Amino acid sequence: MPDSVALAGGLGYRLRIGLNWLAVSLRLPVRWFSSPPPPERERAARTGRLHIEIVSHCWRYSHLLAYQLSSLLKDPPRDVDVTMTVFHSPEDADTVALLELFGTMQVPNVTWNWQALDKTRLFRRSIGRNQAALASRADWVWFNDCDVIFRDGCLDAIGRALQGRRDALVYPSHEHVSPVYEPGDAVLEAARRPRVVEIDPASFSRRDYTRAVGAMQITHGDVARACGYCRDISVFQQPTDHFAKAREDRAFRWLLGTEGVAVEVPGIYRIRHQAKGRYHKQGVHSRTRTWVRSIQLHFREGGGGR
Repeated sequence: MPDSVALAGGLGYRLRIGLNWLAVSLRLPVRWFSSPPPPERERAARTGRLHIEIVSHCWRYSHLLAYQLSSLLKDPPRDVDVTMTVFHSPEDADTVALLELFGTMQVPNVTWNWQALDKTRLFRRSIGRNQAALASRADWVWFNDCDVIFRDGCLDAIGRALQGRRDALVYPSHEHVSPVYEPGDAVLEAARRPRVVEIDPASFSRRDYTRAVGAMQITHGDVARACGYCRDISVFQQPTDHFAKAREDRAFRWLLGTEGVAVEVPGIYRIRHQAKGRYHKQGVHSRTRTWVRSIQLHFREGGGGR
C-alpha cells in the first residue's frame, strides 16, 4: 500500500467517527455531507429477468464462505442473473484456495467476481462495498455477509419481489439463524478445507427484521451507482490496520433517507458462531471481543433478538 495512504487511528479519527455518529443521530441534512440519491422518478422500474449483484467480504471466514458459495451451487437461480462478488485479501490463503476451487465451477446464471484488496482496505468493509456499488451493472445490489446462505429459491423470490420497484433500499423481512456454534463444532470443521458443503437447516430459527441492517440491505442499482456506499464520508473510505466495526451501515441508511422497505423472501439462512475469525486468536483484543460477543448472544437468545 502506498506510504501516502494514512491508516485510520488516533484521536482525530475517533473524533471524526464521533461527529459522524452525531450527524446520523441528529438526522442532520444529508446535503451538508453528500449528494442525495436520485429521485424515485429517475430510477428505472425494471421488470422481467433481473440482474442481482451480491457483495460479500471474507477475512479468515473461508469455512463460512464455503457454505454461502455452496448454496449457489446447490440451489442455482433460474429466473434471475446473479453476480457473486467476494472481496478478500491475498494474505488470506484459505479464502484464496476456496475461491480458486469455486472459480473452476460453472453455475447456471451465476457469475463469480473475486475482488482482491490489500487487507488494510478489506478491513474497512465500506471501501469494498463502495467500489462494488459504483462499478455495478446490476439492477439491484445486495450488500451481504459471507455467513449468509441462500436456499429454497431465495434469489428467484427476490427477483419476483423486486419487479417494477424504484425503492432506494429494501430488506428481507426475516431470516433463519443457526444455533451459536462454538469453535470445533462439526459444522465449522466440515468446511476447514476447500470443498462443497451442505448444512441441515432443521435447527435454524426465524428472526424478523423491522429495518435494513448490515447484511440485509438491497439497494436499487441506479442508487448504488450514483451514491456508492458512504462514498463522500471520508472516514468510511479510510484503510485501517484492523477489522473496523461496521458503523457505516447506519450512516448509509441516513444518506439514503430511509430505513428500507420490507419484502417477503424465503430461504435466507445465517450461520452464527461465537469466535470471530477476523481477529488474532491469541490476542487480548480477540479474547475481549469473544467475551463480549458471548454476552451479547446470551441476551439476544433470552431477550428475543436485537
